[in-house]
Amino acid sequence: MELAINNTSKTVSVSEAVFGREFSEDLVHQVVVAYRNAGRSGTKAQKTRAEVNGTTKKSKKQKGGGARHGALTAPIFVGGGRAFAAKPRSFAQKVNRKMYRAAMAAILSELNRQGRITIVESFDIDTPKTSGLVAKLKGFELGKRPLIVTEDASENLFLSARNLPYVQVRDVQGLDPVSLVGADTVLMTADAVKKIEEWLA
Repeated sequence: MELAINNTSKTVSVSEAVFGREFSEDLVHQVVVAYRNAGRSGTKAQKTRAEVNGTTKKSKKQKGGGARHGALTAPIFVGGGRAFAAKPRSFAQKVNRKMYRAAMAAILSELNRQGRITIVESFDIDTPKTSGLVAKLKGFELGKRPLIVTEDASENLFLSARNLPYVQVRDVQGLDPVSLVGADTVLMTADAVKKIEEWLA
């Protein structure tokens, strides 16, 4: 399978298994959800009636005062504990390596079919200037939310994109399914394409 390099007559040969794979919506959804859940802190904590600060002495006599109540730390009272208190937990879901790589290949293949992958020979910036990156991106039709993927993204490139809210920069090692799914267009260098192919093939 051949992919054209932008503004040149050259092409780059890629594996059909990585850039021509059939799209599986269920698999991609599972991997994206698992990836997002892995980033959740899971540190929410509430107190039960045993943990709130307050006396457990019976608040009123048993008879003659209407409803019968014990401690004011009960969940029905303001300032009482929670009936089913949330505790710190892990939201991690197991996704094995084969599933993850298959989902990444499926996303890249679908982007390729929709014409949302632009390949260039190289992409870097000499000085960490946001204006310089904006000027360089104007030469491509990348949409509002572009993703720039290089083999080993330079610090200048990261710093230049830092103040652009919808522009993301990733090296191949840091590529993830959420950034791919959320991008309008993916701008890749030829070296990055070959490295991705080695990783996912």
